[in-house]
Amino acid sequence: MSESELEIAVDDPTAPEPDSPAVTSTRTVDVVTSLLLIVLAVTLGYDNWRTGISWDSTGPEPGYFPFYLAVILAGASLYGLIASYLSRKEALETFVTRAQGRRVLAVFVPTLLFCLVTQFLGLYVASFVLISGFMRLVGKIALWKSLLTAFVFTAIMFVTFDVAFDVIMPKGPLEAAFGY
Repeated sequence: MSESELEIAVDDPTAPEPDSPAVTSTRTVDVVTSLLLIVLAVTLGYDNWRTGISWDSTGPEPGYFPFYLAVILAGASLYGLIASYLSRKEALETFVTRAQGRRVLAVFVPTLLFCLVTQFLGLYVASFVLISGFMRLVGKIALWKSLLTAFVFTAIMFVTFDVAFDVIMPKGPLEAAFGY
């Protein structure tokens, strides 16, 4: 056997089970996404039409280019909506199973909480908690490695943004206690 024919197969013990029930079909997700994009395009189109979509003596009015981008978005979304209704294959395809959805939520919920916690604890403390939590709970990495990695990454981030480049980042009570 040549090296190009070798294949290494590794079983993932945390992989979702193949017999997990479907939550929704690909067609449903395509239709909902297309409808939401059409609503967005109509909203953007109306707002830009209201601010002016024609040319005046100095050139295009403020809504000229955004209006036509909204028209293009609406057209593409309408095409996607029609294509998803006409596709017989998509009606049968599973978009996400219950087990896959749990795995997605295991990443989405902590990330959403990170965004909320950043408002109160600051970017650096929230990043430390997020990184160490993901490494420990999702990655099953040793606690000391998770804490060390999160601390080093957060420290590098702090030195890079706050010290070297003097970028204003969301800060919390810990940074205030150290005078930043």
